[in-house]
Amino acid sequence: MLRSGRENLTDRQRSRLEAAWAADERRVEVEVAWRCAQQVRDAYHQASHAAGRAVAEKVLTSFVTCPFPEVKRLGKTLTTWRREFLGYFDTDGANNGGTEAMNGLIELHRRIARGFRNRDNYRLRMLPEFGQISAQPGHGGWRSERPRGRRVAVPRR
Repeated sequence: MLRSGRENLTDRQRSRLEAAWAADERRVEVEVAWRCAQQVRDAYHQASHAAGRAVAEKVLTSFVTCPFPEVKRLGKTLTTWRREFLGYFDTDGANNGGTEAMNGLIELHRRIARGFRNRDNYRLRMLPEFGQISAQPGHGGWRSERPRGRRVAVPRR
């Protein structure tokens, strides 16, 4: 439940969380951390980018003064990255998520293709991963997937 956004919780889950927090004072740190995480999420779920920026600025000013070390550290990190954090709201939600996703795929397949010594073979290994050519035998120079070893003759009918 703690990993879910507030808007995704059922009434029963909300009441269970409230009961758990009320049952023991030692859980107050978890409650505060969860509520702070919800505030950060709320910045991205506002109706407009201006409203989101207002929530984000409130987060930046309030988290650094929190007495709990985890929230205070998050506040310091967000303050260090203030320009980047608020940049999302200044650019109407533009981000480099697509670029990072593509780079992640390239890095993954670079590790997979470690045995290739020839740059052309490496390039051919990358092209099917990004939809440029088909990985089927006989397309674009891609080698066939024939099983290795002795060929067995199949009788004709």
